[in-house]
This record gives sequence, C-alpha cells and structure tokens, in this order.
Amino acid sequence: MLTRRAFTAGASALAIAGARRSFAAEPVKIGVLTDMSGVLSAVLGTGSVDGARMAIEDFGGAVAGLPIELVFADHQNKPDIASAVARRWIDEEKVDLVMDLGQSACAIACQTIVQAKNKVIIVTGAASSELTGQYCNRNSFHWGYDTYMQSAALAGELTRSGNDTWFFMTADYAYGHALENDARKKIEAEGGKIVGGVRHPANTHDFSSFLLQAQASHAKMIGVANSGDDLERTMRQGSEFGLWATQKAACFGLQLYNVQSIGVDAMQGVLHNSVFYWDRNDDARAFAQRFWKRNGKPPAETHAVNYSAVTQYLKAIKAAGSKDTDAVLKALHDLPVSDLITPAGTVRKDGRLIRPTYLARVKKPGEVKDKWDCLEIVSEIPGEQAYKPVSESACSLLKA
Repeated sequence: MLTRRAFTAGASALAIAGARRSFAAEPVKIGVLTDMSGVLSAVLGTGSVDGARMAIEDFGGAVAGLPIELVFADHQNKPDIASAVARRWIDEEKVDLVMDLGQSACAIACQTIVQAKNKVIIVTGAASSELTGQYCNRNSFHWGYDTYMQSAALAGELTRSGNDTWFFMTADYAYGHALENDARKKIEAEGGKIVGGVRHPANTHDFSSFLLQAQASHAKMIGVANSGDDLERTMRQGSEFGLWATQKAACFGLQLYNVQSIGVDAMQGVLHNSVFYWDRNDDARAFAQRFWKRNGKPPAETHAVNYSAVTQYLKAIKAAGSKDTDAVLKALHDLPVSDLITPAGTVRKDGRLIRPTYLARVKKPGEVKDKWDCLEIVSEIPGEQAYKPVSESACSLLKA
C-alpha cells in the first residue's frame, strides 16, 4: 500500500463534523497532502494539518448544510506517491479539495490529475512560480509564497543597493531551479552579474566543497536557493567556515523555524521575503496564540496559509450554496480574500493569490527578547510588486 493508517507515514484520517451533521449528506472532503516525515516536515507536517483543521473548526464543522471532513497523507516528497494518493482520494474517497503539496514536483504532478477529475487544488506549501505559469489550469490555485516572490523581489532590491555580483547554491530540483531562475532574471535586469553557481541534491549533508567554491568566487552575495534541512546545513556550515563574515547570504527559502534551528548568531542580518510572521500584528498574534497552545510553537508560513486557504474555500462553498466544483471555482475567483492571515487579497485568473508580502530581517542576538522573537518586519511589499507580473507569465489563462 502507498499509505497506511499512521500519523508519521502514509495516511491518517480525521473526521470533523458539527453537532448538526447529517449522515445522509455527502460531506465536503478536504485532503492535506504534504511532507509529514521528510526534510520539509518541520515547516509543513502536522502544523499544515492543524492549520486546515483550525479553519474547519471556525466554520463549526459544517458549511452549506454539509459536514466537513479532513484527511491527510505523507507524499514522502515523491511525485509518483503524490499522484497515486490524489487519484485514490478523488476516485475512492470522494475528496473535493487537494491542498498543501509541499514540494513543487508533487504539486505539478497533482495539478493535471485534479483538473482532469474536475476537483479543486490549492497549493500552499509548494513554491515554484510555474505552478501558475506554464502549469496553470482552471482548477488550480496558488495561495502561499512562490519562488518569484521569495527570490526576485529580494534579489532585485539587494542588487540595486550595490550587491551586484552573485554566486548561487541551488537545490537540484524544481523548487531550487525556479528560485534561481527568477532571481537571475531580476539580478541581470538590475545590472548585476552571476559569477558562478553549484547545484546539490536534496538532503545533502556535507556542503563544504560547495561553500569553498562560493568563497573562491568572491561574489558579494551568495544566493541560497534551497530550503528545510538543506538550508540549515548550508548556513550552519557556512558560518563554521567564516563565510558569512566576508560574503552576504540571501536565503530565498528561509522560514522562521530555520532561523530558530540555526541560531541568530549565524543568521543575523539575513533578509527574506515572507507572506506571514506570527508577531507582525494583532491578527497574526491571535492566530499564533491559538496554534501555539496546540503545537507548543508558533506557526510557520504554510501552517498559517493553510488556515487562510481552507477558510476561503469554505467561504466559496457557502457563497455558492453547494460544493459543485464549477460554482466553487467561480466563487474562489470572485470573492475578496480577507482573514486573520491574508489582508486585502484578490485571486488572479491564473489562480495566483495576490496579497501583500513582508521584507523580514533576522535580528541581531541583542535584539532578541525571547526564543521565537527572531525576525523584524522591515517593510511591506504590495502584491502587485511581489508576484510575477502578467506580462512575464506563461499561463494561457492570462492570454485569453
């Protein structure tokens, strides 16, 4: 079997229903397909499931007279497993929404399946900007960060400020490639120069040879285009080599949990572009406190974005008056997006959620007040500037 009834591997299922549950009504079924046990599990995993669960609870476990059920599974970062689970969920378990995905290759593999079966897919954990580019389709939405937002806006800002030579350390899979490609275009457009780069496989443990090449390049900026455990090892080993004392790092895939794991001593001053930070304002803190009580730590970006995505999906069903896919798709495009996580959002024709993002800086050790007080919001970037413009998109839906 591809999955089994266990929490840390395979699949688990949790039914959430309100007191008014009618067993004659076909439920609204939401499936969180994510990394539950691999390199991305800290920033996805159980927190991704709980973000979705919290949104369902806030709806009272029912919408439009239908009970809501939540299922989840571990795709193990393998597109074939992700595809098989998505097919089984839709064909056998009657899942209406497939979400999270957590890894770009898994998301791309599932987009076509969900479209062919006319269900809905909302990508929250995977990040390739091509999910709403060449791979876009009418049934697919991208709700969280993406590689253009993470890399291009930040790379352009740093290049304009004089950091005009770059060396890339890139994860050798779709996510890393997209991060680097989006950043390269912006760097070159701003007059910067790429002086070299290396690509490494996922779950690399020894980055010493790659770091030595970066050091020998004498580039002003090292673009770190990976995530999860690989990002942490890159930054930790680079600090041991003294690399960050002479060359700056731009960590495009950085998340709060990474900073906490690595330590602010090695990360101080590093900038990244984020869709969510738990201590940004009162709404974010209110959500974070609820999540914290359940999980013993604040939410990472995808944990919060899953709450927003499920909330909007349920709002769309409520507005449509049913879970009919075509009616829900129309509502998802028509409804404004405003919740505890996402202020002033709109959905573009390619399924890209356009919303403000935030330029965040890792604090210096002396600025940190407590364990999770790692970041400072430097500025807000309007959604129109943060995401890939229509003129640069390969999505056919935008050309129509």
